[in-house]
Amino acid sequence: MDISRKLGILVFFVVPAIIGGVITFTLSGSYAPVFVYEIILVLVGLGIISK
Repeated sequence: MDISRKLGILVFFVVPAIIGGVITFTLSGSYAPVFVYEIILVLVGLGIISK
């Protein structure tokens, strides 16, 4: 997998990170679930890139 494809996949994960982070914060009212959500997204993104 070339570098441009890896960067494209990471950019693809930015949109759910922003929108999902706002929705998670709105529903929970706390930053702790937002951090958990963001960490899960980072791990999934890195897992896809590492293949």
